[in-house]
Amino acid sequence: MTLKKFDITGEGLEKLKVEYDQLTSVRRQDVADKIKRAREMGGTENNAEYEDAKNEQAFIEGRISSLENIILNARIIEAPHQPGVVELGDTVLIQNQDGKIDRYTIVGTTEASPVDGKISCESPVGKALLGKKKGAKFEVRTPAGLMKLQLIEVS
Repeated sequence: MTLKKFDITGEGLEKLKVEYDQLTSVRRQDVADKIKRAREMGGTENNAEYEDAKNEQAFIEGRISSLENIILNARIIEAPHQPGVVELGDTVLIQNQDGKIDRYTIVGTTEASPVDGKISCESPVGKALLGKKKGAKFEVRTPAGLMKLQLIEVS
């Protein structure tokens, strides 16, 4: 079975490692302490604090497992190889049909954060941008409808 690789920048991988360390060295123990206190205060039946702590524990353990998988299967995005052609890791300026210009960096799915200007290479716009050259005009079908875009700059 082939494991999925996660495309990520070096900076993004470091952030995930910091989160992983925080969860495993601090949060895991904190929630274990909460569970212990809740159990001592009133057992486990009909104990809302105990249930909340157990739910928090399940969330933390799930996130730890997810981070381990990403970290072990990370593929660092290297510097772009083809100047002027959109590749993973590039920053682009695109203009929509209304004249609005947006700046995005094309990243892997684990690091995507449109609010921070990072779009996934698997998103409709990210996928459409890959391989395009400066000046290219193209259309993208998004959940909001058909968008007409022009690639203004690649860096």
